Amino acid sequence: MAGATAYAAGTDSRAGISADGAASTGNTGNVDEVYQGRRIQITPATGGAHHGGHHSAGLPAVRIDGRELHVMQNADGTWISVVNHYETFSDPLSLARAAVRELQGAALVPMGGM
Repeated sequence: MAGATAYAAGTDSRAGISADGAASTGNTGNVDEVYQGRRIQITPATGGAHHGGHHSAGLPAVRIDGRELHVMQNADGTWISVVNHYETFSDPLSLARAAVRELQGAALVPMGGM
């Protein structure tokens, strides 16, 4: 990760491994890191739907530079987002990093009209 500075609370953000050595799914704790100059924040699910109910209860909140990235978990446990809708990821952190790369510096635009 040339040029990337990372800080992840409770996780080793380079490998997606939690402090106790388990694979990180993003559902067990907070992530707050800077990746390629963009701030990624992932917070655990709070138990209820939000933003008018377009998220299912139990999904973590994923933000890039403070703007929500709409994420979905597939039946097989993989993750997709509106930025990478046809590419699956093993966890929300991998998904968020891929979205940062795909955005190429562009701002994440909120979804509207749903």
